[in-house]
Amino acid sequence: MENGRKLFEKLQAKGLDGAILLDEVSQHWASGFAFTDGAVMVGAEETLLLTDSRYIEAARTGVAPDVRPTLFAKLYGDMAAYAKEKGMKKIAFDGGRTTVAQLRKLEEALEGVELVNEPALCDELRRIKTPREIENIRAAQAITDAAFTHICSFLRPGLTELEVAAELEYFMRKNGADGLAFETIAVSGKKSSLPHGVPGKVVLTENSFLTMDYGARYNGYCSDMTRTVVLGKADEEMKLIYNTVLTAQKAAIAAMKPGATGKEVDAAARDIIKAAGYGANFGHGTGHSLGLEIHEAPNSNFRSEIPFCVNQFQTVEPGIYLEGKYGVRIEDLVLVTENGCEDLTTSEKSLLEL
Repeated sequence: MENGRKLFEKLQAKGLDGAILLDEVSQHWASGFAFTDGAVMVGAEETLLLTDSRYIEAARTGVAPDVRPTLFAKLYGDMAAYAKEKGMKKIAFDGGRTTVAQLRKLEEALEGVELVNEPALCDELRRIKTPREIENIRAAQAITDAAFTHICSFLRPGLTELEVAAELEYFMRKNGADGLAFETIAVSGKKSSLPHGVPGKVVLTENSFLTMDYGARYNGYCSDMTRTVVLGKADEEMKLIYNTVLTAQKAAIAAMKPGATGKEVDAAARDIIKAAGYGANFGHGTGHSLGLEIHEAPNSNFRSEIPFCVNQFQTVEPGIYLEGKYGVRIEDLVLVTENGCEDLTTSEKSLLEL
């Protein structure tokens, strides 16, 4: 079933006649088409995509089967006319993704229509991916894995963090990515203790860790992976920390299955890191879902009681960070299946000394 039809079933069950989507992520999800100016209206018969002359030609061939693209003249006036034509009296909007200015325009244009705030309107439906969405995320992850193979042959003394990040990004773009899933992280030496460190004009630190966290977009869908390597040789403490993170990551992947909660998956990794004496050095959650956005629900953390379902994605990314010294994170992307999960990340995970 197309996403627009899924959403209408949810709306109908709540006694609503339709929905207006004004944010780009929800519009893309419901219509199958990415654009930046217009609206999507989900009704009983169809999903209407209103856009301008920059997108209309592409939209006519790039949308889901239930979607009818149309060129708008006056966006809010056209939405009001469509609502009147279809007899839509109660229309949902997502208050978390609609600006105050947009809401005021809706209220002015749709006189006589009850606008109903439905927070996270599409979010729950977006958690379970369709076959098309899974295919896109697989393709994004394949590009991301290929980039790691490439960067391992590219790394050498004298490079800066920025050069590593730029090379990863160039490779992904050159090999099929239509964008980056997020800003690339490539940090070495002491900076590798920063989970979201920013690459700089810093020459790679030899005989220390280099952490690379990056992902591609494919047809708008994200991938995400992290690998930590050593440019040179690792000492015994570095090997101990790395292998502790690796053991924790493998345990969390083994715990991932339908019905398992984010709390349980997080504990599988966290308990191993705590037992090794590094519990205070693992401050973030073990993972998150993704799709059109890099961070989506559900999550794997100590608070999440939400059970995982088949066809949900989850990153598995425990880490240990020693402030002012170095850090290690290892991240794979998995898909929950009927019998457990499938690890979509194929890159080597054993400690690489390059």
